Amino acid sequence: MPKTENRIVITFACPECSERVYTSSKNKRNDARRLEIKKYCPRCRTHRLFKETK
Repeated sequence: MPKTENRIVITFACPECSERVYTSSKNKRNDARRLEIKKYCPRCRTHRLFKETK
């Protein structure tokens, strides 16, 4: 059985400029809802709340 069976790669997008800079992985079974993280947006040059996109 593979170790990464339920893990998927997700992309985070800035809500202001729609820049997709950051990626991560999550377990679909444990985290069903969309993740949000506060990161630096190089295009806006500020810290923003990045939201998970498909």
